[in-house]
Amino acid sequence: MSKKIASARISQKSSRLLQELNNSLPFDKILYREDIEGSIAHSYMLSQQGIISSDDYTKIESGLLEILGEIESGEFLLDGDDEDIHMAIEGRLTDKIGDAGKRLHTARSRNDQVALDFRLFVQKNTKTIAELILQNIETLMERAKESVGVMLPGMTHLQHAQPINFGYHLMAYASMLKRDYERFVSSYDRNDYSPIGCAALAGTPHPISRVITSDKLGFKSPTLNCLDTVSDRDFALEMLFNISTMMMHISRLSEELILWSSSEFGWVTLSDRHATGSSIMPQKKNPDIPELLRGKTGRVNGNLIALLTVMKGLPLAYNKDMQEDKEGVFDSVKTATLSLQILDEMISDMTINDEKMQRACMIGHLSATDLADYLVREAGMPFRDAYHITGNVVNLAEQNSVDISELSLAELQSIDERIGDGVIELLDNRASMNARDSEGGTATKRTIEQIEKMQDWMNEVRS
Repeated sequence: MSKKIASARISQKSSRLLQELNNSLPFDKILYREDIEGSIAHSYMLSQQGIISSDDYTKIESGLLEILGEIESGEFLLDGDDEDIHMAIEGRLTDKIGDAGKRLHTARSRNDQVALDFRLFVQKNTKTIAELILQNIETLMERAKESVGVMLPGMTHLQHAQPINFGYHLMAYASMLKRDYERFVSSYDRNDYSPIGCAALAGTPHPISRVITSDKLGFKSPTLNCLDTVSDRDFALEMLFNISTMMMHISRLSEELILWSSSEFGWVTLSDRHATGSSIMPQKKNPDIPELLRGKTGRVNGNLIALLTVMKGLPLAYNKDMQEDKEGVFDSVKTATLSLQILDEMISDMTINDEKMQRACMIGHLSATDLADYLVREAGMPFRDAYHITGNVVNLAEQNSVDISELSLAELQSIDERIGDGVIELLDNRASMNARDSEGGTATKRTIEQIEKMQDWMNEVRS
């Protein structure tokens, strides 16, 4: 049988260069499970509708399951000159079962077949990635529980700003990942519709039932419009966008881990399992994992832009440009899956150097805002006046090479006599942190509350 099954109209042998350009088997062979699953469902529907005999269906199903075993055992190598995975499997099936195999493609086009295989792949991996995100949230929550009493400088512009606790900081990343999880779940629900049965673009005159195939494949229902369906790659774009956003969050965390594990910070120590050495400097311990995670974010962003660019000018319906839809998705899915797995390990194993974090809180006058708030509250002055008085207090502390919390009452009152003795307790960094007890704030009790609410959400998701 000709390897070029879709070649009835073409009378000349294809150019070698055309074959090379057209060949997608080297990358779309990853879809072999989805292709076999979809073909079994399609042939089942054909038999149920009386379009093929039940005997043909039995042969097709049995043959496809044999091929699945051959692929997974390595007996059937997907490295021949078939132009794609769909033709490779159909050709193998026909070689095995004869004419029954030729009937499989009745009422089906490669357009809706590809759309089905690709959508099944995206939907399966959406679930996988979402579950890995939940695992990372759980790990961040566990580390946050351990760290609600560990203070560190909260920053803006990478400058020390106000005292927070490390559990609070970790919960910020847990909150980002929660949104990521919700995006994946939303995308799964929105794309849970079956493309098969749309044929080339306009449906088919055969008396098929798209509901039968949709139900057998576990979709919510068939898609609404066939012209849209065969040209739709929104589900792939959503996957790429969701991964890019998630990897952006991971990259931000990675950037902080790189900084925190440096000698200048020393706030965390990555385990030896998750660091590498230098080829020339024996003393080095490099944070390669967070650096790679940060770098791979650019890679997945590129995959998103590539597919957006492919799709932006395509007329309805299918165009061969859309063969470029898969490699970026396969790459991003693999990157996202591995990234989440290793991030979870790294966060679980890292050591939190709480003493160094807390010593850093004595740099930058973190409780300065508390002094300004005190003057507004106790002296009744406008905040802008209190702001300038506090700036003068900070200048005094700088001149004396101490933190604002280390100034005596007399020194504070030398700047403004309206500063009373009650301010000394307020300028303590831990008191400053716990004073921020508005909902969502960094006070220890509020951080614990955030962890508990996240746990409640997690329990609901897993129930």
